[in-house]
Amino acid sequence: MVAALRERLRSRTVQIVVIAVLVLAAAGVVAAVASSSDSVTTRSQFIPGTPEAGKLVRLDTTLYIPSGTPAPAVLLTQGFGGDKTGLAGTAKTLASHGYVVLTYSARGFGRSGGLIHFASPDYEIRDASLLVSYLSGLPQVEKVAGRAQIGAAGSSYGGGISLLLAAADHRVGAVAADITWNDLSHAFFPNNVVSSTEPGVFKRLYVGSLFGNGFGGTQSALAQLAAGKQPKAPTGSVSCGNFAPNVCSAYQASAAAGAPTAAMTAIMTAASPATYLSKIDAPTLLTQGEQDSLFPLTEADANARGIAAHGTPVRVVWRQGGHDDSSVGGGTVTSAAISWFGKSLGKGKDNVGKSQPFQFSEQAGVVSAATGDADEQVLRAAGYPGVAGTAAARTRSVTVRGVSQPVSSPAGGSPATITSIPGLGGVLNTLSSVGGALALPAAPGQTATFVSSALDSELRIVGASTVRLTVTPQQSGDVVLFAGLRDLDRDGASTLPSQLVSPLRLTGARAGIPMTVTVRLPAVVRNVLAGHRLALTISTTDFAYANETTPRTYTITLDGGTPAITVPTVAGTTVSGGHPIAWLIVGLVVVALVALGVTGVFIRRRLVLKSVPELADVPVSIENLVKEYKGGYRAVDDVSFRVEKGQVVGLLGPNGAGKTTALRTLVGLITPTSGAIHIFGEPVVPGAPVLARLGSFIEGPGFLPHLSGRDNLRLYWAATGRPDDEAEFGVALDIAGLGGSIDRRVRAYSQGMRQRLGIAQAMLGLPELLVLDEPTNGLDPPQIAEMREVLRQYAQTGRTVIVSSHLLAEVEQTCTHVVVMHRGRLVASGSVDEVVAGTAGSQLAVDDPEQATRVLTAAGIGSQLVPARRALEDVFLDLIGGDD
Repeated sequence: MVAALRERLRSRTVQIVVIAVLVLAAAGVVAAVASSSDSVTTRSQFIPGTPEAGKLVRLDTTLYIPSGTPAPAVLLTQGFGGDKTGLAGTAKTLASHGYVVLTYSARGFGRSGGLIHFASPDYEIRDASLLVSYLSGLPQVEKVAGRAQIGAAGSSYGGGISLLLAAADHRVGAVAADITWNDLSHAFFPNNVVSSTEPGVFKRLYVGSLFGNGFGGTQSALAQLAAGKQPKAPTGSVSCGNFAPNVCSAYQASAAAGAPTAAMTAIMTAASPATYLSKIDAPTLLTQGEQDSLFPLTEADANARGIAAHGTPVRVVWRQGGHDDSSVGGGTVTSAAISWFGKSLGKGKDNVGKSQPFQFSEQAGVVSAATGDADEQVLRAAGYPGVAGTAAARTRSVTVRGVSQPVSSPAGGSPATITSIPGLGGVLNTLSSVGGALALPAAPGQTATFVSSALDSELRIVGASTVRLTVTPQQSGDVVLFAGLRDLDRDGASTLPSQLVSPLRLTGARAGIPMTVTVRLPAVVRNVLAGHRLALTISTTDFAYANETTPRTYTITLDGGTPAITVPTVAGTTVSGGHPIAWLIVGLVVVALVALGVTGVFIRRRLVLKSVPELADVPVSIENLVKEYKGGYRAVDDVSFRVEKGQVVGLLGPNGAGKTTALRTLVGLITPTSGAIHIFGEPVVPGAPVLARLGSFIEGPGFLPHLSGRDNLRLYWAATGRPDDEAEFGVALDIAGLGGSIDRRVRAYSQGMRQRLGIAQAMLGLPELLVLDEPTNGLDPPQIAEMREVLRQYAQTGRTVIVSSHLLAEVEQTCTHVVVMHRGRLVASGSVDEVVAGTAGSQLAVDDPEQATRVLTAAGIGSQLVPARRALEDVFLDLIGGDD
């Protein structure tokens, strides 16, 4: 096993060295050759952008250069309200996969100059085109047939700019756009009445939050005050922040009116990919979050259909997370982008076919055959069906029943039903799915409900369902309503999938005159189990939107001719099965958020969760870490330490010392109360892209018992979204050392066999950082010795290992460094020799050992010369005061 691991880890380096030596020998040159495929150099500089009002505008950029160049390049743009520092983790991951990456702060953000024109073709898109010119001139950027190989990528604002750039600048060879928009008019003022061309309902809460992010000068005020600095004033005016005056005035007028002005419509049209889709000829990857009330799945759907209509290859991935839950899905986005650029840029270009598979993620309701629990799973279909379904995706009709129901809309829309809140949709979705007392009820008297019979079989909803309604207003004027589709379980608990509703506005309504319309319900992915029911809800208010200012009443009736919901459904093939740990992560994060409070979370995100470039080469940095539970119990209390490359670090401490809690915060399973954790300079949050560089094994393995060990490993790797050739399955199977048992079902495994399989799973992909909690539990002495050698060899390749253990003798033989914890606090850290030497007790010094030995022998006393060094176990007991 050790030999196989060593061979695989060094094979690529050996090949590079051999080739280099042959080339040098042919030239008659003798030299020392060194190569590191993981080395990435960075260079920060200001690059001229588009001038504004006759003044020079500088863009703050950072260039990431991998060791093997020339290579394809990726222009990476930030999300709205962020800057280039938030892209460091993704940039390093792309660079480690062989891409030259240029990150920058868009104008009006970070240290870049200029004002925000919101993805304007004359400013932000022209800036991006200037950066493409800069990349095109770099010798490190690969050229194919004289053309620089450049891709554009980003999330949200960055994704929109990438699409607009591809339409304006055909030097862009591929696009990876995540959680972005198609038409800002529909995204900000949605109207889900099918075939309606009227302005919709103002998405007040989210658009207001978005506008607030444009006050770049005050955005980091809390962080600056905490550092003892005076906050910098915004570049623009106090009322407009860093927005250009025309954008600011158009937004303010539209927000006041609750409808877009002509000026706002013109700005949104110019900044919408929908206007330019026919000009995009670069193969395009669209990843869209299923928990996203700002830019829902329908936005990606419109982009996909519009780009594909002109023959451009498009791949669509519906993923976990989104603007409402940013804690998950980041790894999927990065992995999908790496795979996409590998097919469409550089020497691998033109490997993108016209037909691409469609991938989506089920949020809940899939029953595990092994446990009976509902798990999340990723599925794939042969082609993209669209949100409404196609011939490849069947639709199913579900009859719903209910009498005509009167509903009222209170003055000012208060009180209002709460469905989603910017940044907290994931938490609300989890609370709603719990049901019972935690479910979020609709405001009384404001909702009409129509319910189906119990389903006789599972119903997988993939896309936007439709239904026909008749609305009879009691007053003349516009009608504003919000439609939702809920999953009612056998106990009557209600879940609103992804906490999404469809706003609709009916214009020209007259008192007493019925209006029958077809309504497009939210685009979601939900597996509704047999025995559950669907509930159609029509509400008059929603907290996230602008509501009617005057009191109104309506009567809601199902259209008599078709009292049914048309549901799109896709028959997908499972790519990866769910895992109980996913639910553990969600549950723990929710508990932490509730305990800390929303305000505390936002403050922590602003003050602590920042990239630290100077720690980019440090695998782990933990500063003043505190994890406190209800009642004031501190499992971890002000712990700080660093772990460097190539170290094998033993985390020691008695039961209850806080070791496992510290490891769980390190890998993003739980949120710390305070303090900072950085992996390679990137802050740790659940789903952070930097976690893709880490492999972990904490609190015992969890596998699907009805599958073989081999299948469990393959399913786990498939869930990462990374290519199979990066998994190093051969190394993992050698580590497992299970022989023919690898193809037996895991339910037949002993504890030791499960333990070995769990360690192999953690090592899949040979991560740069390996975190193992009590890895030798259940192993026999020969296996422990073999595992010791595996960990040593792993670290000798420049990777890093953190291991907790109660076997102190094994730690002393395996680890180069130790961190000792007791009662939640750090009591010692350093190299093993330093810790042992630092706590050495009194020793008797003998001038002549040989003479002392002769004297003892003459007295009939046996003696042996031993080193004065104390055992780590003795030191450990001294440090913790002899506690168990």
